[in-house]
Amino acid sequence: MAEIVNLRRARRDKARRDRENEADANRRRFGRTKAQKAADRQDEERARRTLDGKLIEKE
Repeated sequence: MAEIVNLRRARRDKARRDRENEADANRRRFGRTKAQKAADRQDEERARRTLDGKLIEKE
């Protein structure tokens, strides 16, 4: 026999899981120190400069 599911409770549980997932993503995105953000920016800049330095320009 199938399990009886309260749809209102299921919707609330799904909404709660969605909010928790969004909060977790925000913590990962915004919950970093200034030093970590600066280090990431430096790494991106270094990678961009390296790639630009190897670019062959057509005349």
